[in-house]
Amino acid sequence: MNITREEALLIPEISQRIFDILSINLRMEGAWIKDGAKFEWVCETGLLENITTVVEEYKKSRGLLPIRICVLGPPASGKSLVASQLCQHYKLHHLKIAEVIQQAIEKLEKQAARAESEEGEEDDEAAQQAQETLDLLNESKQENNDRYEDQYIIQFFTEKLMSMPCQNQGFVLDGFPKNYNRAKELFGNKEEDEEDDVPRLEYNAKIMPEIVISLEADDEFLKKRVMNLPESVVAGTHNTEDLFLKRLAEFRANNTDDQTVLNYFDELEVHPESIDITTDTSSNMSQVVEKIVKTVGRARNYGPTEEEKLEMERIKMEKKMKQEAIGKLEQQRKEDEERKETRRRKDEWAARVKEVKEQEEEVLQAQSYPLRNYLMKHVMPTLNQGLIEVCKVRPEDAIDYLAEYLFEHNPQVD
Repeated sequence: MNITREEALLIPEISQRIFDILSINLRMEGAWIKDGAKFEWVCETGLLENITTVVEEYKKSRGLLPIRICVLGPPASGKSLVASQLCQHYKLHHLKIAEVIQQAIEKLEKQAARAESEEGEEDDEAAQQAQETLDLLNESKQENNDRYEDQYIIQFFTEKLMSMPCQNQGFVLDGFPKNYNRAKELFGNKEEDEEDDVPRLEYNAKIMPEIVISLEADDEFLKKRVMNLPESVVAGTHNTEDLFLKRLAEFRANNTDDQTVLNYFDELEVHPESIDITTDTSSNMSQVVEKIVKTVGRARNYGPTEEEKLEMERIKMEKKMKQEAIGKLEQQRKEDEERKETRRRKDEWAARVKEVKEQEEEVLQAQSYPLRNYLMKHVMPTLNQGLIEVCKVRPEDAIDYLAEYLFEHNPQVD
């Protein structure tokens, strides 16, 4: 905002001294600033050489810190499904054992291939080291039943966790490490204090997960889940009956009550959160993911772009409108059912009232037959004759005359 000198002086918060300081125009040589000014330089050698420090300061001041999550659990507990949804929600890197090993092997193969190209001595030496590492990996794989030794897997994961993408954005470890010893080798090592010889655990804070999730389920639940999977999904995976039972037994053996991978995190005050997956009734374990999101909190990265925000808002509005439409249809359906039910009850009530009235009329009519027969046989003939006589005689008191007539001509009825 541009304002004039007069407008600036009219602002109460700006005194004459502050105005003079803000409007001063200094011109001096850079050499004098460096040598004569008593500044405490932070990055004296320049931005380029201190870019790492500047980036760390920038991320820390704005809360752009990576989110480090580790998802553990028995086979078929849905670790990969949960981890993929967390990565999509927080824009993190999904670290699976097979993919980490494959990427590391491909990287070594590319480095080894440079030995054939015309590069410098440094590249040639790096290519030779990569080729030697590949040879050792192949030997280890042959000697260990087509598996790599733990030391190589730990090395691959360490390099991946220390990579810039994982350090800047964060990661989700999918089912690794599997036991206490692997966790200890990956995240830190045990050293002894020189003063009191008390063993203490040290760890690399840059790769240590800040949130550890343990998916819990009993063996019967996991077996039923695998049995209910389609054959097309199970074929060619580790979830066949024999392989699954073997993996499950191995997991239980590596995670006994005395020593589990969760104990390692507990010892470092990174307390795992256990989640019972047997209570999740959703098809894609969204209820478990929601619990984890509440534990992790909001994203700590740069966030979605404007286009992504607009798309998210559009999806949200469409979902809201769809829910409102479904709600209106459901409300209309309930109102129609209530009206139909009310009409049915009214019709039923009217039919019952009509039936009761007809029954009452039939009863009254049936009860009136003896009285009617008696009147027609014994009363009406004499009464008719009495009325005829009253009409003929026309006495002054017709009622009294008719009464006397009825007494005189009363028929005797046994």
